[in-house]
Amino acid sequence: MKPISKKNKKPILILMIILLFIAGLLDIKYEGLFFQLLPDFIQSYLAGVF
Repeated sequence: MKPISKKNKKPILILMIILLFIAGLLDIKYEGLFFQLLPDFIQSYLAGVF
């Protein structure tokens, strides 16, 4: 397997960041694992926002 060239690293990195951001939003919306690890006052605030 040849290594990823520098030319292709930037779009892949941007795509990964966007996917992580979307996954975080979905986790908050559906009250997933990372949402449950947050303190109660942050959970109540986020539940009101979403």
